[in-house]
Amino acid sequence: MGEQNMSKYYPAEDEAQMKKARKTAHPTKYRASLTPGTVLVLLSGRFRGKRVVLLRQLTQGTLLITGPFKSNGVPLRRVNHRYVIATSTTVDISGVDSATLDRVASDEYWSREKKETGKSEEDFFKDGEETPAKKDVDPQRVEDQKKVDRVVLEVVRKVADLEDYLKASFSLRGDEKPHEMVF
Repeated sequence: MGEQNMSKYYPAEDEAQMKKARKTAHPTKYRASLTPGTVLVLLSGRFRGKRVVLLRQLTQGTLLITGPFKSNGVPLRRVNHRYVIATSTTVDISGVDSATLDRVASDEYWSREKKETGKSEEDFFKDGEETPAKKDVDPQRVEDQKKVDRVVLEVVRKVADLEDYLKASFSLRGDEKPHEMVF
């Protein structure tokens, strides 16, 4: 056996060694069917079963979608691409204002305001007496929703029965198997 070289220097304290990451971050791979303008079926969350229009693919596997709000009550939202089924129906969304979409697509647009931390004892007891006021929607968000939906709705209303299709919710009966269906 060969002789191993011994180190001449040993630190007094153990130096922290960085752990080697075994996993690498890969960019999200979207399905080919998830193209802007495709009508999707939401599978989970508050609006499960609703049919919505895909506006844009965002980072980290999220999609920007809209109902349109006037048709089925689904606002501009971000959803995970794993929780949608793409249908073969498409809507032409080329007329949607790209500056508005760029603003809505940013992470800052979706971040929540910081809450006040630490309440005094008096404030705690006062809260029980008065009912909290309903939080108003930011007027900027309302304006963005209208800007996007105006264009989408114009296109949707040109196609026969498409608005009714978006209004109707998706569900399965006992004998229907989604893997055998063509959407």
